[in-house]
Amino acid sequence: MENEPIIKVRNLIAQYGEDVILDNITFDIFKGEVFVILGASGCGKSTLLRHIVGLDRAVAGKVIIDGVDITSCTDNAFHNTLRKIGILFQSSALFGSMTIAENIALPIEEYSDLPKNAIDHLVRMKLCMVDLGGYENYLPSEISGGMKKRAGLARALALNPEIVFFDEPTSGLDPVSSAEIDELILSINKIIGTTIVVVTHELDSIFSIAQRVIMLDKSTKGIIAEGDPRLLKDNADNLSVRHFFNRQLQAERPRIHN
Repeated sequence: MENEPIIKVRNLIAQYGEDVILDNITFDIFKGEVFVILGASGCGKSTLLRHIVGLDRAVAGKVIIDGVDITSCTDNAFHNTLRKIGILFQSSALFGSMTIAENIALPIEEYSDLPKNAIDHLVRMKLCMVDLGGYENYLPSEISGGMKKRAGLARALALNPEIVFFDEPTSGLDPVSSAEIDELILSINKIIGTTIVVVTHELDSIFSIAQRVIMLDKSTKGIIAEGDPRLLKDNADNLSVRHFFNRQLQAERPRIHN
């Protein structure tokens, strides 16, 4: 990792109407790392992601991506910055009426002047990267949930982004498919050097992929832990953090019946 963060979030306040979701959030994400935003349901994980990528506007604070403050920059600078990022949404967000190949080709057609044969070649390359070679002409309804996630990832990688965001990438998947997605995330990070930002509450994924995490808390509307999850599991000062990381072990303990 380089010393200079590729993403800086400073004093961010996220609010919907009168409801403050995140209050004065500050943290850094460094180039080339796998960074996880975690916490219990309703703590503002997806809200934070939406504000980082500019889908929602912050009430106050800054989000700086590769030197550009997207909360105050020009429209042209904002759109140029968006080309540096890819997003895999929780639902995969594939267009049901388009084939897998057409879904992946869409951002390439939108943001490049490449001829059709070159785009077709790039699409096949992206599909092979996520182990979906040969599925170009399938519709999203004709493939499994895990395959949809991989197709969504192929589309997120279409423009060779420097940063890829994942919103609950293993949600709703069986353990085998979840492990495959985790392996793909690690492979992309290791082979290409892509900065990975993941929103999740899945412990297996957190311990498998995360180099560093922040944990959000619904009651404080802020960050209650930051660091290596393997260290936070047993050494966090906050009891809620230790309970979060050890909840599987607690769930496995047999109940004592009177």
